[in-house]
Amino acid sequence: MIPGAARYDVDVAIDEADVERLLAVMPEDVAAPTELTYARNVFVPLTTACRYTCTYCTYFDPPGAASLLSLAEVRDICRRGAEAGCTEALFTFGDDPDDRYTEVHGQLEEWGYGSIHDYLRAACEVALEEGLLPHSNPGDQTREQMERVADVNASMGVMLETTADVDAHAGPRRKEPGQRLATIRTAGELAVPFTTGILVGIGDGWRDRAESLLAIRELHERYGHIQEVIIQPVRNNERWNGGTPDLATMRRVTAMARVALPDEVSVQAPPNLAPVRELIDCGVDDLGGVSPVTDDHVNPEYAWPALEELRSIADDVGLPLTERLPVYEQFLSTSSRDGVTESESNWVSPRIRAAIRAETDPGERFRGVLESRP
Repeated sequence: MIPGAARYDVDVAIDEADVERLLAVMPEDVAAPTELTYARNVFVPLTTACRYTCTYCTYFDPPGAASLLSLAEVRDICRRGAEAGCTEALFTFGDDPDDRYTEVHGQLEEWGYGSIHDYLRAACEVALEEGLLPHSNPGDQTREQMERVADVNASMGVMLETTADVDAHAGPRRKEPGQRLATIRTAGELAVPFTTGILVGIGDGWRDRAESLLAIRELHERYGHIQEVIIQPVRNNERWNGGTPDLATMRRVTAMARVALPDEVSVQAPPNLAPVRELIDCGVDDLGGVSPVTDDHVNPEYAWPALEELRSIADDVGLPLTERLPVYEQFLSTSSRDGVTESESNWVSPRIRAAIRAETDPGERFRGVLESRP
């Protein structure tokens, strides 16, 4: 039983035969992709407050030290990103800050916002005004919270990380896999194009990795909303010295992901954290969001490669490299969801669709990315 599944009424059945088949997968069992994709983004670290205290995470700050960007700061970051040709505003922050973060809640109240999700909505509006498409990662969300911000996001995401109960999720406010899966399910119910992934090396075993990938697959088969799955290794940092998975581990788990997931779901390896050159033949077809403007605030010790390096990676493996939007093209074109046509599709809100279709910049920039694809 997945920890927390019953508490959050998550009905995900993992077939033992599927687990065994996946555990037998090796890199030579998969084919390399036909192209590589990436998105050009800016990181917007809306707040570093987080209810969790995971032992591998350097992103969160304790109460009294957590930051909260003003909307003026959000606008400045987004404006610089738009000027650099970015299309995505990646809103990162810790899970909904709990009552310990009195200063954060006090600042939100002073600015006239009742919750961090009310504030996130305002920040997404700023991003849209500055010509970027928001992609938010607010952590675990209730249906009400996700509904509050879904229509101003081109896509959203949360890392499942693992279906296992691991010591790395330490402390009295432990992450529960069941709650993570409930958030992914909620996105499916609300027809939100979604990104998720697993975090490798935090105490998870091979069976845990197989079960995590199969849980993601089952939810996608139910709702059709997963656009990409990130296979991310944990990296040593100031809070984590438990080691980083070796290349053989990453190659095998990446191949498992490619076999587990349907073809329409991309397998992503973050190029600042994973040895992507050695993973592409294992099924990696996306290099994630890379920023020419901002740092990776979640992993500040590991700088983004320059876009020229991504082109070098693609050249080395003999594949075309094409830019994409934060929402994958299949959610913008004719939808296969219950036979719904494009004009009726509810995958992308009218607000986001209008931004992409606009006749003037930034709409021209968004359409240019789509039209440049082979």
